Formats: sequence, structure tokens, C-alpha cells
Amino acid sequence: MSTISEIPEELRPYEKVLKKGPESLDDSELLAVILRTGTKGRNSVELSRSIIAAGGGKLSGIRNLSYRRLLKIPGVGHVKAVQIVCLCALFIRFSAAFYSEKEAFESPEWVAHRYMEELRSERRETVRALYLDVRNRLIAEETVTRGSIDSAPFPVREILSGAFRHDAPRLLLLHNHPSGDPEPSLEDIEATRHIASASALLGISVLDHLIIGDRKYTSLRDLGILT
Repeated sequence: MSTISEIPEELRPYEKVLKKGPESLDDSELLAVILRTGTKGRNSVELSRSIIAAGGGKLSGIRNLSYRRLLKIPGVGHVKAVQIVCLCALFIRFSAAFYSEKEAFESPEWVAHRYMEELRSERRETVRALYLDVRNRLIAEETVTRGSIDSAPFPVREILSGAFRHDAPRLLLLHNHPSGDPEPSLEDIEATRHIASASALLGISVLDHLIIGDRKYTSLRDLGILT
């Protein structure tokens, strides 16, 4: 074990950024720059490696570490746990910021990318309704319900009342599969058809229902469930 000052200068994260840019750093070094300091017996890079290991060995796994879980990692106190939790939240918001809410939701791929990081980080199935105008621009979005790790209800009344509340002629449904597999279940298909039928009677169009997995998605319209 060594302190940062004992590491050769050309190998220290800060110095590497200044000389070669942030792309020269590996995942643990990038996280070390954010954390700034290590703890007794471990420098910031070594501590970062322990945090990434606790997330399954992948940087993306850190988003699954709760504040309380982070506190169980030796060397991670309240301040560092808050830093990491906020870093993950910032990344999700940063990803979403690439997609302006004023732009039209033109394709399933566009919508999936817009909400991918936000929904794939959810540990329970979460149903979200996007209420759109006639040009497919977002009027409002609502989290309709949160279920369990492998199921979530689709409350038709709440979904449609949201459309009336926002005076939205079109809506788009989103929900995630925490397992990472976006393959629709029989319940997903039946719920989609039920909502689409009820919406049509009220003059509201259901444009699509996207299921978000781990860096992949499924469009029920593309599958022919919605026409």
C-alpha cells in the first residue's frame, strides 16, 4: 500500500489528466480524482478499486450501490458515500440532458436512449407515462406506479386521467425490467392492448410501449402489439 505522494508523479491521476487528458485514466483513477483522498492505509486509487469491486467489478455497477451499502466499504464514510450517490445521479441527468424535452419523440430508439440510464438504474419495475401533443412533443411525464423487482401494475384509470389532466391527445408508455431483459411478458402485452383499446374509445392514441432493459429495449409497436 502507498500514499499518492509515494506513487511516481507521472502515474498520479491528477498529473496524468494534466499531461494526457482524462481519457488516459482507467475507471479507478477517474473515480479517485472525484474522491480526492483515500483513507488510512489506502490511497484514493486503491479505495476506488474497492468501490468498483463492490459494484461487481464494473464502473456501471456503482449505480446499484446504495448509500448504506457504500458505508460498509472500508474507507468510505458519509462524505464519500454522498459524493458517489450524487455522482451517479449526475450521470443519469447528464445523459438525459442530451435530449431536449422540446424535441419531438420521433422514434422508439430516440425515446429509449433518452430514458435508458434513468430507467435501467431502477431496482423495481417502474411504469412511466409520457403525455404528448399532436406533434409528439412532450407535455408532461408521470411515474404512474412502482412495483416489485419482476412486475408492476398498469392502472388504466390513472394513465388516462393523466392524459385528460394534461390535455394530451397522445401518450407513450415506458417501463423497465430490472433483470436487464426487455422481452415483454404476457402480462405486459395484455396490459398494453387493454390500455390501447380504452384510450382509443376516448380519442387518445397510444404511440408505443417501450420496455427498457440493460442497454437495450423492446418496442411493442415494432413487435406488432400496437398498430
